[in-house]
Amino acid sequence: MKKIKLSIVLPLGLALFAMFFGAGNLILPPFIGMQVTDQWLYALIGFTLTGIIAPFLGVWVVAKNGIDFTDLGKHTHPNIVWTLAAAIIWCIGPLVAIPRTGATTYEIAIKPFAPEISPTIGAIIFFVITFLLSLSPSRIVDIIGKILTPVLVILLLILIFLGITTGYSNSISSIITPIQSFQYSFIEGYQTLDVIASVVFAGIIISSLVHKGYTSINEREKSVFYAGIIAIVCLFLIYGGLIYIGSHYQIEDITRTELLMKISYDILGTYGSYAISIAIALACFTTAIALTDAFATFMTRLTNNKIPRIFYLTVCCLISTYFAIMGVDNIITYAGGLLLFVYPIAFVMILTILFFGRFIKSKIPYNTAIIVCGLLSLWNLINSFLDENHLLVSSKNYLPLNDLQLEWILPSFLAFGIGVLLDKKL
Repeated sequence: MKKIKLSIVLPLGLALFAMFFGAGNLILPPFIGMQVTDQWLYALIGFTLTGIIAPFLGVWVVAKNGIDFTDLGKHTHPNIVWTLAAAIIWCIGPLVAIPRTGATTYEIAIKPFAPEISPTIGAIIFFVITFLLSLSPSRIVDIIGKILTPVLVILLLILIFLGITTGYSNSISSIITPIQSFQYSFIEGYQTLDVIASVVFAGIIISSLVHKGYTSINEREKSVFYAGIIAIVCLFLIYGGLIYIGSHYQIEDITRTELLMKISYDILGTYGSYAISIAIALACFTTAIALTDAFATFMTRLTNNKIPRIFYLTVCCLISTYFAIMGVDNIITYAGGLLLFVYPIAFVMILTILFFGRFIKSKIPYNTAIIVCGLLSLWNLINSFLDENHLLVSSKNYLPLNDLQLEWILPSFLAFGIGVLLDKKL
């Protein structure tokens, strides 16, 4: 067995951190802190579960079963995996996540300092750079882990360190309970979209390990585990610091982006805005590069290499440019229904294979759980178009864990158990 080296694991861990820590994630924690005030610790626990631990499990379950997401097909019907994989890759690719990185970069890192630059020009510049950095897939992890990520981490740690050590002796009393704080941040963790992205990021990380000579599943599993610990620690420190700082603010009618910019200005002065802008730009680029590479790689494989990879890189960047011009709010609006449908299905697949993959080999339980989850997700999708007083909407409130938007998890696991019993009878 090849020895697990720190020189290999450390860049992988930092790369994994950078992939998960997109610009959208950067603006979430301070706003969570402002909402929960002195209950910030309970909020950090909730956000850690859905924004840190769950995505790591997605990467780890792929490493335990093969090289990329489609290797999970040995536990389920291959058509389910490929269909879900295609839905995920387009959602976190040119339809939603990638254009959102470009739009966010423009609105936070370009427009405030160069308003004469139009959204169109900003998007074109962003995706030309993304395209160029995505041309070398074998070096994608090294580019992110060794160059861009350390700069990003240093900028954010400076902001957090100064924010914690230069004041905030008095906390603001909360009007919500610890349980409410936990629930709120738990749900906010969904907004990172990292659980969906994790199964795609896994392919990039594991391919890098194979390129470096780690060929056995056991070697890759251990390497991904240690790299994941590094990513978890980095995410926890930065999320925790930003939630804590945000908990000392109480401002009405302020957006997440405005709150982050105000915090940076209060702590670092005029130059704080520039520092945060750079951090956001780096976060956006690292995420966009990783997702663009993943999209092109997946689509090339889907078409059996009949169409060159550079074609899909080009298509991805062109489509992303078009949607990025629309702006962040418009992207979030049209993306809501898509993500509401895809997220639970991916999560159920990850959890069932992680918990039972080594013990239950039949595909029936996994397929049953995914089908039930898919039906509940379709229910959610339909509800998003209905009035809140509609019978279909109100009836969903009777499902357990609906307050946490986890109404799909218990029925899915119950369906898995029924699938096990059916398999024994067949």
